[in-house]
Amino acid sequence: MALKILVAGGFGAGKTTLVGAVSDIRPLRTEEPLSEAGRGVDDTEGVARKTASTVAMDFGRITLHAGLSLYLFGTPGQDRFWFLWDELSEGALAAVVLADTRRLEDCFAAVDYFERRRIPFVVAVNRFPGARAYAVHDVSHALDLDRGTPVVLCDARDRDSGKDVLIRTVEYAGRVHTARLLDSVS
Repeated sequence: MALKILVAGGFGAGKTTLVGAVSDIRPLRTEEPLSEAGRGVDDTEGVARKTASTVAMDFGRITLHAGLSLYLFGTPGQDRFWFLWDELSEGALAAVVLADTRRLEDCFAAVDYFERRRIPFVVAVNRFPGARAYAVHDVSHALDLDRGTPVVLCDARDRDSGKDVLIRTVEYAGRVHTARLLDSVS
């Protein structure tokens, strides 16, 4: 069985890094160098060292165990590319909203997107070196998440950490979809 999982979040949150770190295959990346034309459009505050950006999607695949693979679709982070999210989210079981505490406000759009479409999601706080650390409940409160929406800490560069995020996402999505199914038959 193959399940589709989106990896979303703000510009520079680590989506491409996460997909690349966990993928069993060489990931497909659609990164392009940041250009002068985007200087006034893309907010690079807090991610000044970023030199490239995803302009369509990232794609990777991970096999969690025999018979269960996840197809990972990383969304572009800049709002000028959000029109792609509708196509990318088609058929998705769930999503990971990757959060950067240096730019936490960049998560609001992704959280709102998945809540409106009723796509279960987990918020994964990518722990960047030198960034202030926050408790999980503080992040949940700051993002005004619905009760029960999981928030986990991760390092998007680390395969095991990313894999743990994906396992939590699949488990949470299973609970949400089961509850919705039971509600529909009662």
